[in-house]
Amino acid sequence: MTPPVPPFSVSAHAARVVFGGDVLFDALDLTLPAGQWTCLLGPSGVGKSTLMRHLLGLEGNGHDSVTCSDGGPLAGRAAYMAQTDGLLPWLSVLDNVLLGARLRGERSPDRARARDLLAAVGLSAVADQRPATLSGGMRQRAALARTLMEDRPALSMHDPFSVLDSITLLRLQDLAARLLAGRTVFLVTHDPLEALRLGHRILVLSGRPARLGPPLTPDGAPPRPVADPAVLEMQGELLSRLAEAAA
Repeated sequence: MTPPVPPFSVSAHAARVVFGGDVLFDALDLTLPAGQWTCLLGPSGVGKSTLMRHLLGLEGNGHDSVTCSDGGPLAGRAAYMAQTDGLLPWLSVLDNVLLGARLRGERSPDRARARDLLAAVGLSAVADQRPATLSGGMRQRAALARTLMEDRPALSMHDPFSVLDSITLLRLQDLAARLLAGRTVFLVTHDPLEALRLGHRILVLSGRPARLGPPLTPDGAPPRPVADPAVLEMQGELLSRLAEAAA
């Protein structure tokens, strides 16, 4: 996977979404810097998923308020990994990874690359099985491989590692940081340590209408060591912000 050259930033201007009569956010500005990971945390129900869907044009006025720094559209240049794996039960794991190519009508999808990605996430042995035979963590790894297969310059990911065991979690965070270096990534997560390992900028969404707090900007390039004293110190600050947001 080769990073986009040059990468582009993505910005939402005066974003507004009303759900069930409630204003989730209004006049909200958000910029995802080019070639960096932006991580978003906040209390449950505050609107993190909605904000991600808004950026992708799936909620509210979507693309009407979203621009890219290179002047091009975001549509067609962003991959999306949702909270649920979304694997199609009648396709093999390999064919699920190739789903995007299939939907686009590509006659000769790169099956070798799809198998390489499955190997990278530890699923080579089940490539030809159906999703029903997989554990929840394995299904999530297959969904990650499918997202990486799209090879887009921008990605939105919602808790992509949430049901993995601790060791697999760290390994796939490392893999994602390596394969997505140079891309513009928006990660919604409930895990402060994950955000601090992967994020160049970390934001907390809180309130109603929701507002973004000032960013945290960890030193060093991701993935940062899980036992890095600076990471652990910043984790305390991030937890304090989250506690305040939930109060």
